Parts: sequence; structure tokens; C-alpha cells
Amino acid sequence: MTDLDARAAELSELYLPIAAEILRECIRIPADYVDRPVDDGGDPQCGLSNHEGPRLEYLKQAIVDNDAVRSADDVWFDDYGNLVWTVSNPDDGIDPADKRVVYFDGHTDTVKALRSAWIEKLVGIDAYDGVIDLDAVDRAFLRTELGHLPPDGEWDQLIFGRGSADQLSGVVAEVLATKIALELAPEGALDGVIIRAYATACEEDNDGAGPMYLMKEVLPGAGPELVPDVVVLTEGTGDAYKGALGIYRGQRGRMQIEVTVTGRSCHGSMPWEGLNPLEHGGAIIAEAARRYDERDGFLDDPFLGHGTRTASWATLESPSDCAVPDRFTFRFDRRLTVGEVPEQAVADIDALDSVRAAREAGLTVDVAVPTYNEPTWRGYRPGNPQIYMGWATPAEHAAIGTAAAVYESVVAPNVTQSTAADGGMRSEARVDRWIFSTDGVGFPIPADDTAITVPASKAWVEAGKFKHPAMFGFGPGIEQNTHKIGECVDQRELRLAIAFLARFPSAYAARS
Repeated sequence: MTDLDARAAELSELYLPIAAEILRECIRIPADYVDRPVDDGGDPQCGLSNHEGPRLEYLKQAIVDNDAVRSADDVWFDDYGNLVWTVSNPDDGIDPADKRVVYFDGHTDTVKALRSAWIEKLVGIDAYDGVIDLDAVDRAFLRTELGHLPPDGEWDQLIFGRGSADQLSGVVAEVLATKIALELAPEGALDGVIIRAYATACEEDNDGAGPMYLMKEVLPGAGPELVPDVVVLTEGTGDAYKGALGIYRGQRGRMQIEVTVTGRSCHGSMPWEGLNPLEHGGAIIAEAARRYDERDGFLDDPFLGHGTRTASWATLESPSDCAVPDRFTFRFDRRLTVGEVPEQAVADIDALDSVRAAREAGLTVDVAVPTYNEPTWRGYRPGNPQIYMGWATPAEHAAIGTAAAVYESVVAPNVTQSTAADGGMRSEARVDRWIFSTDGVGFPIPADDTAITVPASKAWVEAGKFKHPAMFGFGPGIEQNTHKIGECVDQRELRLAIAFLARFPSAYAARS
């Protein structure tokens, strides 16, 4: 451990109360809007995708108030709605064009809070306000619900609430990391590096759309001082069985496949007069599930795992509940592993026996990839097909080696080794991969795309027909705890994620 390593760890502990306060407020903010009438400034969807405004405005001010930037001019909103801030050391004697550019990336939207279910099932914990009465909490239910919890005597370390693990704690870690990096700049924490930190919008509904905006609208024609060498995704990298704070160097891709079955409506008392899209659509869903269970048409990869498919959403158009419906639309969430391509995933659905049977019966079946057109909280319409590229950064890349070294020097000395069978922290770096999706899907671009000038020194990853900056994940939160009632994050993970993020950029600049 160097002096700089020790100082980063020391300050992460000193500033942990500030991080916890910011995180609790980020979780709580929607409570001010969800029950307020719209005419009075309320928003029942506050905090969800495209409704992050109040949370982002708060974070912007918190960045300035807590000296996480040199001046208020160094933090802003881009046209998409991402919150952006940047720090560097202008006195390190290195031209900005020659510095390493490290992006921090974390999303600020959450899934639905399900607030009433939290109160009903947990009693003493609220989805926005966190712990109300710890003694009243149904701990047995919570242990059944979540993938990992520490022993009861350590629950004072937990921050509960929707978004705590996915992914508000990662964004807060970015804020405190840039604060610490600035404070330690005279000691070398920003030598040779530019940090550009992002708090993105609409990741839950449209993975990677914030980075897609950068790749399409910001980086084409930009100088090397804007183009990333490394992207650190602060999505939670804990596993309920393998341990917290992994270094994740890849993930599967994903896509949405939308199936629209159009039939002929009629009175429910004489179904022979109609063509029932619900019944035929149900058969399509059932066959798709069976074929997935049999792994018919799915590939496997030793690192990223096998491709998956599951029915994930549906809507029915029907004149009444005593009628044959007119149209049934549903979607499959399809996770794509190495070697799987979107075109074939769509063709697999189109070729199902149940699809053919529906068409032969006279119904229309359309299978397609939907386009995401919902405006962000700043009014930007992404307009992208809902296909999100998988990626993997080679284990031998300098970014991964540096991450492991920083873990060993900054994180490991400050953890108490947990048992191997739970999600506690580890004294050795664990390099692994995500099960779910992250903003990382927004960075890959076609390998022959020349709009973004990428010097060879940036060591981007080339994989088949695509290329992307070196990426890896490091963030607080257990993957199996996300999107669940009782979602929480351990402050000890938050503290060490802050230390890691504060130390990694200059360590990478020195190593590469």
C-alpha cells in the first residue's frame, strides 16, 4: 500500500457519512412527488426512467456543495439528460490530449418502488424513507426475499430503499470519489488523467441509452481529451454467493422481441365467430418457454454463460371480459451470449410451430424488435431499436490488471474476510461478470465506424464487428438483491467503492 492508497482509504472512511446522507436523500426524493397532485407539481412516476429530474437536480447541487468539482462550471446536464462532471489536475504538466481519460458511469433511474408492498411485507421499512422501525421488521421474510444479508448485529451498516443497490449507491460513490481525487490531487491522485463522471438517465427502460447518446452525438469529431480510455461502470458487482465488490469485465447482451397476434373479436358466448389471439399467443409463449428449457436454439459461453429468453410483458386489446379479444401483444426478454445475434433470435420466434399454427388459423402474427421513443426528462427521444450489445474486456487488458492491483492495495487491507458461502467482502480481488445488463451496452460501435477518432494508445477492445473502450464494473450492491422488496446496500461496500474509484484513474495512467 502506497501513501496515496492509504490516503484514499482514509478519506473514504472520513467521508462515508456524507455519502450515506446523499444516498438516503437520493432514495427519498420521489416521496415528495409521487403522492402530490400533478397540477401541484407532483409526478406519480418520479424516480423511474425519464422521471429522474428532481433526483438529478439534487445530485448536481450536492456535487458542488461537497467540492466534488473545482468549480460549478465543471458539472452540467447534457441534452440527453445525463448529469456530467469532470475533474483533472491542470498543473500536472501533461497536455490534456496526452492524458488518460477515465469515465465513471452509473444510472439514476430505478424500477417501480412498490411502496405499499414494502410496508405490507416488511412493516418497518419504507421504499423511500428506509428504516422506520427496525424492531418491527419481518427479518425472516427479508432473509427469504434477498440473496444476501449480513448477520443481524450488522444491520446498522445497511441502507434500505428502492435504488439503494441498483444503482444509486454507485452514483454516490462517483461523487465522493471525485471529491477525494481532487483533495488528493497535490499528492498525485489526478496526475496524467481526466475523470469524466456520468449519472445517466433511463437505463432501466432503455439500457445504455445515455452512453449511446455520447457515442452518437458527443464523441464523433471530438479530441482525445473526451474519448474514454477506460469506462468504470459503478453498477453493483456483488454476488450473494461469491462475495461483494467483484471486478466485472463483461456481460451478455439483451434485446426485446415483440410479438403482436391479431385475431377477430366477437362475443364470448360464440367463440367460433372469432379468432382468439390470446389463446394462440399463450401457445406461442408456452412453446417458447419449453424450447428455452430444452436449450433449443441457445448457445453457451464459458465466461458469459448461456443465452436466455423469458416472456416479460404483455398487453391485451379486448372490448370486454366477455369477448374474444382483438389483439394480444407481448414481449420476450432475450439475453444474448457470445455467438448469438439479434436476427437469429427474432427468426427463432418467427419459426415456432405455434406461430405457424396461428397464421394457418387465419390470425396475423408480427414478430419484430420494438423501438424506444419515450422522451427523456430533458425531452430527448432516443429512437433506438431495443437491442443492447454484450461485451467483454479481455482479462489481460491493462485496465483489468490495474483494477485488480488497486483492489489488492486499497480495498483488501480494509476488509474483514467473510465466509466463502455468502455475499460478504473478500480480501482478494474477484474478476467475474454480470448476470444482468448495464450501461456498458451503450458503448460498443461498429468496428468500421470512423466518426470517433480513437488513437491506438487508448487500447480499445475489438471484438468481431464491434469495438469499444475497455470497460469493467466495480460498485456496491449485491446483484441478487436488486429489484426486490427490501433492497439494500452495505455502507462498508460503499466506502470501499469510493476508495477504489478515487484511486483507479491515476493508477491506470501510471501503469499504461
